[in-house]
Amino acid sequence: MAAYLATEDIAAIYVSPLCRAQETAAPLGKLLGLQPIIDEDISEFDRNSSEYVPIEELRGTNDPRWLRMIRGEWEEGHDHPDLFRKRVIAACERMIAAHSGQRVIAVCHGGVINQYLAHILGINTQLGFFYPQYTSIHRVMASRDGLRSVLTLNEAAHLRD
Repeated sequence: MAAYLATEDIAAIYVSPLCRAQETAAPLGKLLGLQPIIDEDISEFDRNSSEYVPIEELRGTNDPRWLRMIRGEWEEGHDHPDLFRKRVIAACERMIAAHSGQRVIAVCHGGVINQYLAHILGINTQLGFFYPQYTSIHRVMASRDGLRSVLTLNEAAHLRD
């Protein structure tokens, strides 16, 4: 991902405080000579959990936590879906406002990506409407008048090798 994006004119890199996102952002920051900006508001809905289990593992094993999630029941330590959606949208809009006319990168998580893109597309979703590949790229065009457009979804050409 870092080599793929390093040729683009990037003004800032925002990153979730979760270790897995910071580790993904570090090589790009090094290549571009940019210090990633940690933003608490682009951390995942389970940011306060004591452990990380990938959602596909929960789903694949029919884990009771997965079954509770699809029923709309949330675990202790998980953000309420409405609050999560609001904080994600606010964070993305802050990044856009701070970098008018510039390209920024947000290294975050599948739930965050799903909520912001669902907001742009007018989709109301609790869990998400698609599965973002790990280190996939999703591009949004933001105009100064407030219009937001999804340019790419799940871009993964850089993962082929």
